[in-house]
Amino acid sequence: MDDNTFQELLGLVTPYIERQDTKMRRAITAEERLTATLRFLAPGRSLEDLKFGTLISPQALGQINPDTCNAIVKVLQDQYLKLPASISEWQAMAEEFATTWQFPNCGGAIDGKHISINPYFNYKGYISSIVLMAVVNANYEFIFIDNTTFYEWLTTKTLNLPSREQTKHSLYFVFVADEAFALHENIMKPYPQRHLTREKQIYNYRLSRTRRIVENTFGILSSRFRIFLMAINLQVEKIDWMVTACCVLHNYLRRKVTQHRTLSRAAPRDPDPEHPEENSSFPSVEPPPLHSRASVQAKQVRNEYLAYFNGVGAVDWQEDHI
Repeated sequence: MDDNTFQELLGLVTPYIERQDTKMRRAITAEERLTATLRFLAPGRSLEDLKFGTLISPQALGQINPDTCNAIVKVLQDQYLKLPASISEWQAMAEEFATTWQFPNCGGAIDGKHISINPYFNYKGYISSIVLMAVVNANYEFIFIDNTTFYEWLTTKTLNLPSREQTKHSLYFVFVADEAFALHENIMKPYPQRHLTREKQIYNYRLSRTRRIVENTFGILSSRFRIFLMAINLQVEKIDWMVTACCVLHNYLRRKVTQHRTLSRAAPRDPDPEHPEENSSFPSVEPPPLHSRASVQAKQVRNEYLAYFNGVGAVDWQEDHI
């Protein structure tokens, strides 16, 4: 984060984190609070380690960091973590996927990861992780991080997605996911690996090429905010604010800091050479099922995309990758 970006962020959060001096002591300034929080999130330092660089007690840091994360979410979320609300916004999102990754009518890539936390006990037993489910756009930005709600909106058709009459080639508007997800008319996953025809191999390649964006986004997130590389020692409700703050800061920095906007674009052989797909810091999770079995319509939608990628939507380099 360069100084100009830091100062801009500081100006936004100051009204929410600034405290007044008292006769007994000087208040910790807004700049000190924001700096301490970023040092907690980015290097992944413990509160005990952080006290030496900030001269703030671990007890105070334990309250300052969640409060500052809360403020970051409050001032940035509406602009930097936003799900499209209209058909035209979804179409603009899909155009980025079509231009950059040659996958038409795509609203996002979906995946879920475990975030390690210090184990605690509740009515379900010992919990050692929480789940971050996310939808990512073509530019490695999070657009939604609560897939329980997302699934509800998808199944009740309240996402305001374009209809077939409003998409390219009259194909369904879809999201891409891996094998763990249930096939749905609006969620495309690969064909099973057994007995793959050449046409299905091409479909699987074109889909996984686009879907790996979400893997790479998680990789960028964990390399930028190294707090995710360790078991987080905070109360669960505070972790939720921290995770959301990291995701919204990730998007903020993607747009503000030039060096992070120069990831490789539509290179067919390696869509993102700076950030490998492997991401051991975030184990994958099983998503909530949409249906116990894929519907006939969902299978037909996938077959239509298979025909597209092997027909009018074919690219000359796809044969080299199967």
